[in-house]
Amino acid sequence: MALDIREQFPLAPLSTLGVGGPARYYTRVTSEDQVREAVAWARARERPLFVLGGGSNIVLSDDGYPGLVLHLATRGIASRPVGDTVEVTAEAGEPWDDLVAAAVAQGWAGVECLSGIPGLVGATPIQNVGAYGQEVGETVSSVEALDLQTGRLERLTSAECGFAYRDSRFKSADKGRFIVLRVTYALRPGGPPAVRYAELARRLEERALGAPSLAQVRETVIGLRRRKSMVLDPDDPNARSVGSFFTNPIVPAAVADDLETALRRDGVLREGERPPRFPAGEGRVKLSAAWLIERSGLAKGHQRGKVGLSTRHTLAIVNRGGAAAADVVALAREVRARVQDRFGVTLVPEPVFVNVSLD
Repeated sequence: MALDIREQFPLAPLSTLGVGGPARYYTRVTSEDQVREAVAWARARERPLFVLGGGSNIVLSDDGYPGLVLHLATRGIASRPVGDTVEVTAEAGEPWDDLVAAAVAQGWAGVECLSGIPGLVGATPIQNVGAYGQEVGETVSSVEALDLQTGRLERLTSAECGFAYRDSRFKSADKGRFIVLRVTYALRPGGPPAVRYAELARRLEERALGAPSLAQVRETVIGLRRRKSMVLDPDDPNARSVGSFFTNPIVPAAVADDLETALRRDGVLREGERPPRFPAGEGRVKLSAAWLIERSGLAKGHQRGKVGLSTRHTLAIVNRGGAAAADVVALAREVRARVQDRFGVTLVPEPVFVNVSLD
């Protein structure tokens, strides 16, 4: 099927944040051949190329995009047993939570704590999507991607993907080099759910689920996310966002110790209180971005014109209606500056910025 190229195509409706100008050119692709054709089309016209998935983790410029937006809509899921696992291969355009629901229904463990996350399969290895104690990099067996430098289809093993906290080679070292076409996950038939996250464990205990099933963990995770407005719900006034806007900072343990000492000296901490911190390996710890934001003086529901912080979670920046990308960026800069000035910690944004920058 030939490409259907549209001009001045509105992008804001394709983003969960609901901001951004039009694409100079836009095409929706449903096959690998169409992906290659779109790449060739953009190159022949010397236009930049941006790959759009579910739009749940992007901030689009008010000026729009000057090149071709390739909207990935490939579909298909296949599975096969491999040893004591089952390998599930999904096309990049498959909705992520549909895949998680299917895996849980089959009794395949490995992604149950990643329930309720919006977006498409193709984004999961790029971001190394994680939540409630699981990261997708733990289960990715391989990624098939089009190498834009060589034009070849490459099959990258999990080790070759360079997974780190909310990071991968696709996002950092080789940003813009690959278009993820499909992902294979190694799941465990009959495996137990991963209950590593304290908040999840407490909620399961409250529900008297001592040995929960995969389905019960999925249901509980979605409930926790819903309470924080971290699921797509058109009736939720906090849902027009990209979810968590900043990642949790990872710092040397000594830096975290010095920060706690200074806060205790300044009387910021209550009796017996410690700033949240979690082991991050190699002498480092992970701090809570939400805690830092709140202690910098920005509360849930903080408003700045047509944007604000979620009333349920300070990590989410919400379009309250009619906001522009510039409004989102201005609030994000305010949040980052407050935390930097108060704690000397620089927050790193989680979403992808398209033709706009936080700096």
